[in-house]
Amino acid sequence: MSTRTANGDEVPWYRPVADECEVFERAHALRTPLLLKGPTGCGKSRLVEHMAARLGRPLVTVACHDETSAVDLTGRYLLEGGDTVWQDGPVTRAVRSGAILYLDEFAEARSDVVVVVHPLADHRRQLHLDRRDETLEAPDEFMLVVSFNPGYQRGLKELKPSTRQRFVALSFDYPEPEVEREILIGETGVGADHARRLVALAGKLRGLETLGLAERPSTRLLVNAARLLEAGSPPRAACDHAIVEALTDDPEVAGGLRDLVALVF
Repeated sequence: MSTRTANGDEVPWYRPVADECEVFERAHALRTPLLLKGPTGCGKSRLVEHMAARLGRPLVTVACHDETSAVDLTGRYLLEGGDTVWQDGPVTRAVRSGAILYLDEFAEARSDVVVVVHPLADHRRQLHLDRRDETLEAPDEFMLVVSFNPGYQRGLKELKPSTRQRFVALSFDYPEPEVEREILIGETGVGADHARRLVALAGKLRGLETLGLAERPSTRLLVNAARLLEAGSPPRAACDHAIVEALTDDPEVAGGLRDLVALVF
């Protein structure tokens, strides 16, 4: 589902859980980068999509991982018809166009990517292209947003203090049951009873420590299950495909999860 701006542009549906939309707007107005912290599937990316549309800015999204280099993001020279032609990478395109640049799972980025981003994330708001000996000044409309999952990264990769302290930060978690039910209904159109049962199931699964799940079931998984339900899947099958199979490959753990699903549905 979606709403529209005053000029008719479509805005992805988003249900605020606190003051995150206002903080986002203020950070954009102040030309301050924003750090979103929280578990997978809790609404960080949807907030960015919603706010980019609401602010009327193009959105450039990069999924960071340890194979992505600074060259991949800034640009490179390519051969075209015997000529050497420069091609902007996504970060450079975002700066040139005054877009909102969203670097998802930024803690996974290589150190050379972080070095490139640092001048964009402080008072300089600059991007230096070494290979072109060119420095771009970010326009006022440009905004840098990064996200990461502190629980997942703990013990693996963390954002350095020199990086974190460049950002205004927002912390996310999974919504309260009443809000999560509202999100499921607003996002998928699922009936109130199915929304209530899905949220109750999530509450039971998130409280289980004994199964040793790597991740708690996210709101995103509940949305997927609700969409399957709306498409005609039986409730237990929808939960099996959208939640159980997404959470584990261990047959015993999956069996325990299915027992809980059977209790709820």
